[in-house]
Amino acid sequence: YDEDTCELTLSGQGVLESSYYSMDYVKSIVIKEGITSIGDDVFASYHVLQSVTLPNNLLSIGDSAFSYCNLSSIVIPDSVTSIGDNAFEGCDSLQNVTLSNRLHSIGNYAFSDCSRLSSIVIPNSVTTIGDYAFDWCWVDEITLSDGLVTIGEGAFEGCSLTKVNIPKTVKKIGDNAFSG
Repeated sequence: YDEDTCELTLSGQGVLESSYYSMDYVKSIVIKEGITSIGDDVFASYHVLQSVTLPNNLLSIGDSAFSYCNLSSIVIPDSVTSIGDNAFEGCDSLQNVTLSNRLHSIGNYAFSDCSRLSSIVIPNSVTTIGDYAFDWCWVDEITLSDGLVTIGEGAFEGCSLTKVNIPKTVKKIGDNAFSG
């Protein structure tokens, strides 16, 4: 941990289960190659956390991993195939999200209450958008790509969408998926 910059650099192998640092001081996190998964709740409620650099070999982001942080943007590397439930829930400063081109599923409430998130592109690789995944985001523009099969209950509830094109590959749309 660098006290001057408030940056935490983490390295290791496999699953990152805990950061062991105080959530009150860390503004930036760099996760090095070798970490393949971020476990549940690892950085939840790091209220001053503004930026995260994820490794290019990361495979998954666990439940509530970054919930209620102060991130303004996040780039999910192309190696990531799943984003857990509530992973970025309540990140109300989050404006820009770049999703992995190998992502298969977006968990329930994954980006719920990210009130500054205004647009999102769902890659072709995504087959499932979980329940309430983007509810109460101010998303007015969304691109849903071919390959999507399931849109969960309330997935975009409370969003300010003006137009949605639903791909022919979608087989299930949950209740209130687009209610506003």
